[in-house]
Amino acid sequence: TPTQRRPHIPPITFTDEDFTAIDPSQDDPMVITVEIDKFAIAKVLVDQGSSVDILYWETFKKMKIPEAEIQPYNEQIVGFSGERVDTKGFIDLYTTIGDDYLSKTINIRYLLVNANTSYNILLGRPSINRLKAIVSTPHLAMKFPSVNGDIATVHVDQKIARECYVASLKVEPTRSDVI
Repeated sequence: TPTQRRPHIPPITFTDEDFTAIDPSQDDPMVITVEIDKFAIAKVLVDQGSSVDILYWETFKKMKIPEAEIQPYNEQIVGFSGERVDTKGFIDLYTTIGDDYLSKTINIRYLLVNANTSYNILLGRPSINRLKAIVSTPHLAMKFPSVNGDIATVHVDQKIARECYVASLKVEPTRSDVI
């Protein structure tokens, strides 16, 4: 049997100049903006731990895509804590990551999930791998080869990343009688 060739990925490096965020003492999530069907979609969480790409139901509805385009998907996905989550199907959408000249458009299969979240989309390993992207959380940046072969860099919007993170926390009120 012939051996499968690995996809060519040009060298990608990160330097101190790649960090453009406001606060260097950070532990922020990778939150970016992408473009789908002429919509700029902010609050996109890049999650290397996710085995699926998710478009959240509220975001899908705001995009005014006809529900007839949803394909059936009858399996549940497993959440972070092991809970099973129903899907409303899937949809394939061309998604552009990056800016103009330094960008790439790929067709992403999004599972549609109705969940209470501060994010609009979750990009998991399927799309990260199709982009041939490398994520550097210390630099709050993601790099990938663009259509023209140059290396595109997408930076986190640190302010939005922090707003999403804070909104996602479910903090119980502090009580004085709890030790």
